[in-house]
Amino acid sequence: IFFPRRWGILRIPELVIPTLLGFAYAGLIVPAFFTSDGGGYSSIEAVRTLLSSDGALTAGWLHYLAFDLFVGAWIARTADKAGIPRVLQAVFLLATFMFGPVGFVLFVTTRSFMAAAPFAKRGENA
Repeated sequence: IFFPRRWGILRIPELVIPTLLGFAYAGLIVPAFFTSDGGGYSSIEAVRTLLSSDGALTAGWLHYLAFDLFVGAWIARTADKAGIPRVLQAVFLLATFMFGPVGFVLFVTTRSFMAAAPFAKRGENA
């Protein structure tokens, strides 16, 4: 939220950290998936069984962190290009970090309304 948005800085939350979290996720979820009796993704009961182990539950948390960081970095980059003020971006980023899809929907909706506003610059795709 507060750092300058240079190429190298945005790549850390957008690519570097999610990649590292992805490796940790794979190391935790793959063994849990194959050793969890009845666990999987075919039903809510199977997911509950899969996530009943600490390793798989930690993997689930890493999954959320990786994607929230990736989406948050995309929001920050896209919002800057669209000219959305940083104070408003902070709302989207916090909502994305805490509630994932809610922050994404807030951002996409706001960006759509701002692009449709009569004062918006025409011909720019954010």
